[in-house]
Amino acid sequence: MLADLEELVTCESFSTDYKAVARSAQVVAAQGSRLLSATPRILDIEGVTHVQWTFGTPRILLLGHHDTVWPIGSLKTHPWSVEKGIARGPGVFDMKAGLVQMFHALASLPSLDGLCVLVTGDEETGSDTSRQLIEDIARQCTATFVLEPSAPGGALKTSRKGVSLYDITVHGRAAHSGLEPEKGVNAATELAHQLLALEAITGTVTASTGPGTTITPTVMSSGTTNNTVPARAELNVDVRVPTADAQEAVDQLIRTLQPQIPGARLQIDGGPNRPPLDPAASHKLFALADELATQLDLGPLQQAAVGGASDGNYTAGAGCPTLDGLGAVGDGAHADHEHVITATMPARARLLAHLVGALQ
Repeated sequence: MLADLEELVTCESFSTDYKAVARSAQVVAAQGSRLLSATPRILDIEGVTHVQWTFGTPRILLLGHHDTVWPIGSLKTHPWSVEKGIARGPGVFDMKAGLVQMFHALASLPSLDGLCVLVTGDEETGSDTSRQLIEDIARQCTATFVLEPSAPGGALKTSRKGVSLYDITVHGRAAHSGLEPEKGVNAATELAHQLLALEAITGTVTASTGPGTTITPTVMSSGTTNNTVPARAELNVDVRVPTADAQEAVDQLIRTLQPQIPGARLQIDGGPNRPPLDPAASHKLFALADELATQLDLGPLQQAAVGGASDGNYTAGAGCPTLDGLGAVGDGAHADHEHVITATMPARARLLAHLVGALQ
């Protein structure tokens, strides 16, 4: 398993580098072909490469991704290593160890009939090209197992917040900031008003739908030169919501934002990206996993609700029971301390194999 993990980690796969993702897809395909004794479909959708195995009529979807947030060249600063039972390297925890565990788990089964294995290449950027494929397969299935990394301590993820993403653009009017600033419409100042309005929306939604909603301004920009009133300002907004009602409420309120400075104009793009993964979608599958873990002397299992989203949000939103976080045990997704506890990998693979076997 460690040799297979090294093979995947040392093939860098930064999401926005489509050539690197294509190379990674070939490595994933070769490794899966060796372990599953079957050749996958290599899917190129709008330049992004995904890998899919289908055995008979799909009833169970095993879902993962091979793209990472780590830019090409990260291996120089975060090299692959295994020391004292800890594996490190870009993407080792999120989520290449999960892919290795999945392949080895399935290789131990007497039959793969009824399974679909999908490894996408754009999960980290929102799954724009793979969402339709994921949802179409999920609607055919009775269960989805997501090989994203576990929550702290190895807990499975039985609830995830939904995600909405917005781009707010302020259109103002340029003017010389020294000679005639009064003739300009300062887009940066208008954007400051909108930041306060977004903060107020958080309180309104929390009061009406309950706690847990966050609205986070992230990337901002404005202006062209130091002596020009900014004619344009841009803001990216990351929204996390615990329920579908909260997601809809935020969307409605953001779309009603109005400019506060005469002459300014707002343009609001984006919207809901991933629906929440409701705990009800995971309840029965977690109970089964916990029962099997006890039988295998791997339990009791813990469960967690997390703010991060995954493609499991899509499968649950499509109506398919979904259990997430079945991948690696470790810590540090997207961070310098990203790592996997290697001793846990065989046990997690055993659990997955018994879960799939119980539903086949």
